[in-house]
Amino acid sequence: MYAEIIIPLALPKNYTWLIPAQMLEAVKPGCRVEVNLGKNKKYAGIVKRTHNEKPEFFEPKEILNVLDAEPVVYEEQLKLWEWMASYYMCSEGEVMSAALPSHFKLSSETIVVFNEEYGEDFSALDHDEYLVAEALLIKKELKLSEVQQVLDSSHAYPVINKLIQKKVCYVWEALKQSYSPKKETYVLLNPEYNNEEKLSDLLNNWTRAPKQMELLLSYLHLIKTVGEVTKSELLKKSGASDAQLKGLVDKNILIIEKRSIDRLQYLPKNVQIDFALSTLQQEAFEKIKKSFSEKPVCLLHGVTSSGKTQIYIKLIEQYILQGKQVLYMLPEIALTSQIIRRLQKHFGGYIGIYHSKFSQNERVEIWNKVKNGELKIVLGARSSIFLPYNNLGLIICDEEYDTSFKQQDPAPRYNGRDAAVYFASLFNANVLFGSATPSLESYHNAVTGKYGLVELMQRYGDVRLPAIEIIDTKKIIQKDRTKVMLSPQLIEEIKKTVERNKQVILFQNRRGYSPYQVCQVCGWIPQCKYCDVSLTYHKFSNKLICHYCGTTYPPLTICAVCGNHNFIQRNFGTEKIEEQLLEEFPNTKIARMDVDTVRGKNAHDVLIQQFEQRRIDVLVGTQMVVKGLDFDNVDLVGILDADGLLHFADFRVNERAFQLMEQVSGRAGRKEDTGKVMLQTMQPQHPLLQIIQRHDYKTMYDTEIESRKQFFYPPFSRLIHLTFKHKMKDVVERGAHQFANSLRNKYGNYIVGPAEPVINRIRNLFLMEMLLKLPRDTKLITQCKQDILHQIAVLHNERSFKSVVIVPDVDVV
Repeated sequence: MYAEIIIPLALPKNYTWLIPAQMLEAVKPGCRVEVNLGKNKKYAGIVKRTHNEKPEFFEPKEILNVLDAEPVVYEEQLKLWEWMASYYMCSEGEVMSAALPSHFKLSSETIVVFNEEYGEDFSALDHDEYLVAEALLIKKELKLSEVQQVLDSSHAYPVINKLIQKKVCYVWEALKQSYSPKKETYVLLNPEYNNEEKLSDLLNNWTRAPKQMELLLSYLHLIKTVGEVTKSELLKKSGASDAQLKGLVDKNILIIEKRSIDRLQYLPKNVQIDFALSTLQQEAFEKIKKSFSEKPVCLLHGVTSSGKTQIYIKLIEQYILQGKQVLYMLPEIALTSQIIRRLQKHFGGYIGIYHSKFSQNERVEIWNKVKNGELKIVLGARSSIFLPYNNLGLIICDEEYDTSFKQQDPAPRYNGRDAAVYFASLFNANVLFGSATPSLESYHNAVTGKYGLVELMQRYGDVRLPAIEIIDTKKIIQKDRTKVMLSPQLIEEIKKTVERNKQVILFQNRRGYSPYQVCQVCGWIPQCKYCDVSLTYHKFSNKLICHYCGTTYPPLTICAVCGNHNFIQRNFGTEKIEEQLLEEFPNTKIARMDVDTVRGKNAHDVLIQQFEQRRIDVLVGTQMVVKGLDFDNVDLVGILDADGLLHFADFRVNERAFQLMEQVSGRAGRKEDTGKVMLQTMQPQHPLLQIIQRHDYKTMYDTEIESRKQFFYPPFSRLIHLTFKHKMKDVVERGAHQFANSLRNKYGNYIVGPAEPVINRIRNLFLMEMLLKLPRDTKLITQCKQDILHQIAVLHNERSFKSVVIVPDVDVV
């Protein structure tokens, strides 16, 4: 028998290994096995299937070990991986790398092992060799990193080499499990003192060590109030030291015990829904259930603050009571912190969160809890689609239009929303998309009958949508001719809003202080050494940063071209807005929410909670403040630079601008008040702004769908975008043109490009791009993907193009 095994590498196809007779029972699909690849590299691969077809062209190696008694992933996960690899043009190994927590993806680590036959006489060794040999004698085996620590140097290889030659040690490649359960030290009372008589005898006859006595009394108090006592808790409460605790352990009064505990704290499991749906919500709820009986996917199009989350909660309740699991997907981690509190209130410990800010150990624990069915609801970002659900009933994809659902780099470049539809079909589960501004593709699928469509066009409590006031910044004259950041009208409105004890959100889609600096004399703009982009000045850290490769530079005071030291700051980011607000409103509490301010795992949550508790008056932010957040007290929203959203060289520019501006305006006036939105622009006559003023999604959709049809863009076509990268410009240009020419005979009508992108160099690699606009014909698209992969292989066989990197991106957003 043989096994097809997926290993976490970008291999074009899966390899086959031989199953040794003694492992036939143990090797099951979904289990991890240890295999050898190449000379001496070892990997933990996942068994995809077992079969009896002997490979034709090579002699398969044997599987070395089975690492799991039970499968780590289910059959549905393996099917999802296979579909994802085929649809998004990558390998199953790359999908496996994205899907599994790091602790499941083992690869070899070089380990040095002591040779017992050498003995303990190290007199023939020099100083460094002696240090390593002595450490090996004690520990028997060391990792390379540990040898480096022993030597206090990174040059461990020469020393190890000499020790191997002298037969002091040898090297072996071994797989090491890196997941370790979290341990907590508990303190227990010696069972003989459970007898009250003995305990009071001990306390009454205590003569020495008053500190130990205090510690023991603290322990007895804690055991009564808390139940179980941890060492850290006891020492904190009693103010005692480790030595005093050790004294009681040595006297055999207390016992220390180490136990494995959960890294994540869970609430008690219970379902309690303490609200009733409004008439309109109830109607929408019934329509969704009816739609699910006819079609597996339904789109809920509800205006901002129409109460979509309450409908989700009612739906979740139904599936939980049937014993099913529910996946609730959100595009941004920032949204999870607010919604998790709402869901925990109703579902307690049935719910878990999964996203990239969790440590690898925490991910393993959530993985196992989902796998054994302990967690019924998972709230997560796009990667939560990979968890091992065993009884999935419903996937909710909230704010489904959001581009954050699409993975950009590395492969698999999948869209979590679209993958959810395929994954749900494997379980016969339902999918609910929800948004106030659905993507054109989803809305088109709904109005043409592919998905169900339910609309909720009134805000909860019949609160009106906010009025949008457009401010023409061309009419405002600035002394230094710079762009208007905060217009006098907006400043006045912020002042009035704060005086009424209401809150303000200001939205600017650029972080940093100033997107670029210009020399006043010669017009030189500081640029990144590795990318063709200007550097953004961050005042808080006093650095120039490239937002493409992340390289930081010291701030510039002298122009590199003319030597002048007068620089003008052009345009503005969130940092600069925050600074001006602090000048204008010194007594107002102002905070900023962007990638630079929310670094840690709980940073989003802390900021959002402070804003909810009204400890912040004005919140300035990038897209993070736009989507799905629900604040009762926000009365004013300011969109500071609408022009920055309306001028992108992208066919989706109007759709995106509408979605962002409509979503951010939806944060205003969510309870009693109507709220107000002020939008600053230099083109108040832009047709899209008139549509936004009326909150008119349908008109935007009708206008855009016509131009998409005319220019053959999605939803009428499928896009495959190819990026070519190389460190030499002429090589990448020639490679891209040769590649395009090889496909022209068959797909000439569908090819756009190749051409240089607007930013044609990133991380020292020159770029070329090419787009294929294919008809919605599954057979043709599948064939085209195969031809592209074949042509990539052909191009890489030519010596001059061997190192050209080609990145395919299917359904590019």
